Amino acid sequence: MYLTQGLHRAVQQNPDGIMTIYGERATTFRQAADRVARLAGGLRGLGVREGDRVAILALNSDRYSEYLLAVPWADAVLNPVNIRWSPAEIIYSFQDSGTSVLFIDDAFAPMLPAIRAAHEGLTAVIHCGDGPTPEGTLSYEALVAESEPIEDARRGGDRLAGLFYTGGTTGFPKGVMLSHANLFASTLGSIATGYLFGPDGRYLHAAPMFHLADLAGWIAQTALGGTHVMIPAFDPVATMKVIAAHRITGSLLVPVMIQMLVDHPEITEHDLSSVEQIMYGASPIAQAVLERAMKVFPNARFTQAYGMTELAPVATLLGPDDHRDGLLRSAGRSAPHAEVRIVDPEGNEVARGEVGEIAVRGDHVMLGYWNRPEETAAAIRDGWMHTGDGGYMDEQGYVFVVDRIKDMIVSGGENVYSAEVENAVAAHPNVAACAVIGVPDQEWGERVHAVIVCVPGTTVTVEEIREYAKGLIAGYKAPRTIELAETLPVSGAGKILKRELRKQYWGDADRQVH
Repeated sequence: MYLTQGLHRAVQQNPDGIMTIYGERATTFRQAADRVARLAGGLRGLGVREGDRVAILALNSDRYSEYLLAVPWADAVLNPVNIRWSPAEIIYSFQDSGTSVLFIDDAFAPMLPAIRAAHEGLTAVIHCGDGPTPEGTLSYEALVAESEPIEDARRGGDRLAGLFYTGGTTGFPKGVMLSHANLFASTLGSIATGYLFGPDGRYLHAAPMFHLADLAGWIAQTALGGTHVMIPAFDPVATMKVIAAHRITGSLLVPVMIQMLVDHPEITEHDLSSVEQIMYGASPIAQAVLERAMKVFPNARFTQAYGMTELAPVATLLGPDDHRDGLLRSAGRSAPHAEVRIVDPEGNEVARGEVGEIAVRGDHVMLGYWNRPEETAAAIRDGWMHTGDGGYMDEQGYVFVVDRIKDMIVSGGENVYSAEVENAVAAHPNVAACAVIGVPDQEWGERVHAVIVCVPGTTVTVEEIREYAKGLIAGYKAPRTIELAETLPVSGAGKILKRELRKQYWGDADRQVH
């Protein structure tokens, strides 16, 4: 299969159906196919050839969707850029990938002089925003209008579809190589569950489209011939308004987005009854937040997806029927396309209920890391992708993620998994959000430290939190110190950036037990 396949199918079966809606613009499948063919022709005219890397640094839009189709149509390779990165990280990804052509919108055009100065391999920049075309860039709409359409290269199968750079927790980011087959294995396996998507649905892109979690939704919706609705970036009010205006049926939202929606004072002023499916990921959802969300979205079924970029991205799914007491902390069971097991450091499967590393095998496992054969060999062993996540599996095959292995807190010789502590702390009625990290402690080596965002108008003390948590988890796991914050730092995908929280305690050094 190949990324453009769904567009060809939709043109054949429903040419006048709406493919994308962005602001006041609506584009049919027939129109999209013509624009994509012309944009691909324009890329060829700029010298893009088989396998060349073409990047995009932009907020969500209908043009982002056309980029995702035109690049493989031109037989080239996608390189969606993390919009939260610093200029140094962005430039590194361009240099590392050998990116030659860049799409950039109004929000990021001010970065262009620095990018050009540092990356001489950039041969063309296409402005895909709605403002004036910056000097030295090509107009997106002019390129589409003036270029002749070309035949689809139908780049697919095991050929490289895109480079998807990981966040770079330590050092610079790594380019994850995913083939068309990788992406479709994950997509079709997820669709097969029946939890998500449908040909008559309207899918909202509120999460960033550069991230593979939302891109997976784009692939599935395109494959099925559904409609994409985009807003530039997540905003609670904008999200509520577009759901009501366009009768959105499904979306990918991370838990922090769901919480911002359900706790917003305007939530009752908008009709959200059209939403039938919500997928969430990046972290389990607090039961209290889920219960509020189920009231706000009365007709929605909730599905949690666990995975990573290297898995294109889905490994396990917790379906709507599993959203009940006892399983809400679970990441679900292996998706139809994935084989999952929990292993020890030697790669041997451990007993059910025992914590080990989550390993995954299947046709969705990445081709490898771009230009990093040693790191590829370390991550993929005997066909199994070693995720770096610690977890355990119960007797029914439900996977429970306890922590990143490298983020595990070792306090007084005991292993403490931050996810377990976070679940306990988050259950306190005055806690709106929290993150648990290990910080240096001369007596304990590391101590359990909670960064807490309180419910507006309330506060908590460390004594309250400790006593509350000790009613749910062992005493040695309860936070010894807390820090009150107005917000928690999050990535472009909505994941809490614990490395940012650790900086004031650990500096730039690798974490280690003192």
